[in-house]
Amino acid sequence: MAGKQIPGSEDIYLFHEGTSYHSYRLFGAHAEKRGKTTAVRFTVWAPHAREVRVVGDFNEWNGENHRMETVSESGGIWTLAVPGLAEGSLYKYEIHTPDGRIILKADPYAVYSELRPETASRFYNLDGYKWGDQNWRRRRARKPVYDQPLNIYEVHLGTWKKKSREEDELLTYRELADELVDYVLEMGYTHIELLPLAEHPFDRSWGYQATGYYSVTSRFGEPKDFMYFVDRCHQAGIGVIMDWVPGHFCKDAHGLRQFDGQPLYEPDQTHLAEKPEWGTLAFDFNKPEVHSFLISNAMFWMDKYHIDGIRVDAVASMLYLNFGKPQSMWVTNEHGGDENPAAIGFLKKLNTAVFGSYPNALMMAEDSTDWPQVTSPVDAGGLGFNYKWNMGWMNDMLKYMKMDPIHRKHHHNLITFSFMYAFNENFVLPLSHDEVVHGKRSILHKMPGDYWQKFANTRVLYGYMSGHPGKKLLFMGGEFAQFDEWKDLEDLDWFLLDYELHGKMQTYVRALNRFYQEQPALWQNDHGHDGFRWISPDDSSQSIVAFIRKGKKPKDDLIVVCNFTPVVHPDYRIGVPEPGTYAEIFNSDDEAYGGSGQANRQSLESEAVPLHGFDYSLSLHVPPLAAVYLKRSQVERTSRRKGKSKDAK
Repeated sequence: MAGKQIPGSEDIYLFHEGTSYHSYRLFGAHAEKRGKTTAVRFTVWAPHAREVRVVGDFNEWNGENHRMETVSESGGIWTLAVPGLAEGSLYKYEIHTPDGRIILKADPYAVYSELRPETASRFYNLDGYKWGDQNWRRRRARKPVYDQPLNIYEVHLGTWKKKSREEDELLTYRELADELVDYVLEMGYTHIELLPLAEHPFDRSWGYQATGYYSVTSRFGEPKDFMYFVDRCHQAGIGVIMDWVPGHFCKDAHGLRQFDGQPLYEPDQTHLAEKPEWGTLAFDFNKPEVHSFLISNAMFWMDKYHIDGIRVDAVASMLYLNFGKPQSMWVTNEHGGDENPAAIGFLKKLNTAVFGSYPNALMMAEDSTDWPQVTSPVDAGGLGFNYKWNMGWMNDMLKYMKMDPIHRKHHHNLITFSFMYAFNENFVLPLSHDEVVHGKRSILHKMPGDYWQKFANTRVLYGYMSGHPGKKLLFMGGEFAQFDEWKDLEDLDWFLLDYELHGKMQTYVRALNRFYQEQPALWQNDHGHDGFRWISPDDSSQSIVAFIRKGKKPKDDLIVVCNFTPVVHPDYRIGVPEPGTYAEIFNSDDEAYGGSGQANRQSLESEAVPLHGFDYSLSLHVPPLAAVYLKRSQVERTSRRKGKSKDAK
C-alpha cells in the first residue's frame, strides 16, 4: 500500500518565496528508505488541481490506488510515496481539473524520460556515479575565468557525427565521450558548448523548445552516461557549457502548458504568455515558484552534472515584453515602457544565486540588444552575467566578409566599429549555429571570390577573430570549412577532409587554436583597454588594419596585421612601439594552411621613422587575404636589458 511523505515547512516556504534554489530535492521522484523497504516519493506542484494521481507501468496506468495528498497549507503541493518501484519505471501525473477534465502530464522535475516520440517520465536515481574530475574542479575554483583562454567549440550532439547516416543511428554519450572529446582536445579548443540537452519532443527544435528541464535527453543514453561524458571532458582538461532556455517552453500536451488545467508556469493573460514568433509560451516571472523552478534547474546541472556554465538563450526576448510580437499584442509596463521588470529581476536573482555557489561559473547571455551592464555585477546595477555574446561584432563581420573585396574599402567601419565598445562588456565573439542554417549558408559559402579566395577569406576572418579582444566560439563544421550550411538532420560532411583545401583548413584552425592558447596577450587582458592598442585603424583604401594585443608582461605583446583584399603588399610600413627586431610567428597564408606561401621569413628591423603615433616603424610583406602576427625578439630585449644593467654599474 502506498504511503505519503510530507515535505518540510521550510522547503515549502522557500519554494513559494522564490528562493528554493535546490527545489529539485523536494519535487520529482526520489528514492527514500522506509524501514527495511525503499519507496519512491513523488511530489508535484499543482495548485489548481482537484485531484492528482500517479499512474505508470507499475499500476497499468490506473491511479485509483495511487492518489496523491496535498500537504496542509502548502499552496497546492501534492505528495505520495510508492514502495517497491523499480528504477526505470514509467510514470505520469494524472491531474483532475476543477472543470472535470483528466489530463496526463510528465513530471516537471523528472531527471529521465522515455525516448521520443514517447512522453512518459522515468524514475531514475542519480546517486552513485563515481566522479574522477576532482583535479579539474579544484583548478577551476582557483582560477578566475577572465584572464584565461576561452575558445569554445559549439556542438549539436545529434549531428556532429552519426554511426550511420542511412539508419540515422546516433552516437551515445559514452561514445561521444571518446570521439568528440579527443577531437576537441586535438583541435585545441578549451571548452565544448552543447546545444540544449533538456528533454525535447522535436528534433528540429535543436533542444530550444523543452518539455523536461531536469531530464537530460534520452536520445544519447541515460543520465549517468552524460555524467561520464562531462567527467571525460574534465579529465581531458575541457570545460562544458550548455545552452539553457528560461525564456519560453513548448506547448506539447504532456509538458508545462496549463499544467494543472490552468496557466501555471505561463502567465494567465494570453497576450503575455504567447511567443508567436516561435509558437511557444513565456514563463511567468511574476510567480516566485517559477523562479524556484528555473534557478534550481540551473543549479541542478552544475550540482549533479558538474556543468561549468550555461549560455542563456534569447535574453532579449526576456528583457522586452513585446519582443517578436505583432503590434496588436504590444503592452507596456507600469512605467509605460517596453521592459519586463519581472524577467529582469529574475535574471539578477539567477546570477546572484549561481555565483553564490559557483564563483567561477560561466554565465553567458545571448543578447542581441544594447541593454547596458549585462556583465556588470548585480550590486553595481548590472544583470550579473560574466559574459555576453557580441552579436554586433558577428553581424558586422559577416556583412563585411560577404562583400567583394573591391567594395570593402567603402565599409571599413564594419571591422573597426566593434573596438569602440569592445570593453563595455565581457564579450564572447560567436560564429554560432544560428549563422549557418535556414538559408544563411556556411561560413565558407558566404565568402566572395573564386574557390581559393573563399578559403583565404575564411582564414583571415578566423585570424582576425583570434586577435580581436573577446573570447571565441565557432560552430562545428566551421573548423574544416563545411561548404553546405548546417543540415540539422544529418551529420557533418566529414568526407570533405579528403579534399586538400578542407583538410588544410582543419590544419589551420588547429594551429590557430593552439597559437591562441600559447599567447597570453590574446586572452590575459581581453576585457580592458590596457590589453589593446591601435596601430593603424584607418587604412580603408587598402582594407588593412594593424593593432597590438598586450599581455600582462611586455614580452608577450603581439602585433596583428590583417589584409582583407587579395592584393599583396611587399613593402607595407607600420609604426611599432619599441625599436628592435621583430619576427613573424603566425601567418594564415602559409602553404600548409592552403595559402600562397607569402611570408616574412627574415627578421624585421625597426627604423627610426615615426609613423602611426610611434617613434619607430618597420616594413613587412603583407600576404593576400591574410592575418599576420609579429612579435618582438626576446633576444633583442634581453641584450638591451643586459646593456642597461652594465651601463648602470
